[in-house]
Amino acid sequence: MSENTPKRYHPVHVVIHWLMALLIVMMLGVGKTVMPGIDPTDPQKPMMLQSHAFIGMTIGVLLLVRIVMLFAAKRPAPADAGNAALNFIGRAVHILLYVLMLGMVASGLGLFQMANLPAVFSGAAPYPANFFEYLPRVGHGLFSWLLLGLVALHVGAALFHQFIKKDNLLARMWFGK
Repeated sequence: MSENTPKRYHPVHVVIHWLMALLIVMMLGVGKTVMPGIDPTDPQKPMMLQSHAFIGMTIGVLLLVRIVMLFAAKRPAPADAGNAALNFIGRAVHILLYVLMLGMVASGLGLFQMANLPAVFSGAAPYPANFFEYLPRVGHGLFSWLLLGLVALHVGAALFHQFIKKDNLLARMWFGK
């Protein structure tokens, strides 16, 4: 590692990482457990969907800033799991996390437009009876399951590094010198 290679990510990257982690886990939880259980005729359903859309768009903006930060700020050297195959999987998981987050944002935006959600939120159009009538809903659902699996793998790997390898990997994505 050269002397110009930082030991930690830039503080902006750290804030965005943990904020996105919180929002994504919350969105996956609500999207998988709460939203499906609410009857479409429930007057709270459009408000919940509006919150879901707003938070999803926030995640999209944060994702774009985070991608810019990947190229604009110096990063620590890649983590070393001590095994070439695990190192490859680690890099692949990070790339796939970005791809799936972009897929979630794109499919969510597509669904937002096709279901005419701005009109639904303003009360000018009825709540759609079945979101599966819209093609982006299939992708949104598939991406969400894949993202959930990758998030679990990512968290498991971070915990492996922190508590089994004891290499203090989590310090890279936290504040300090």
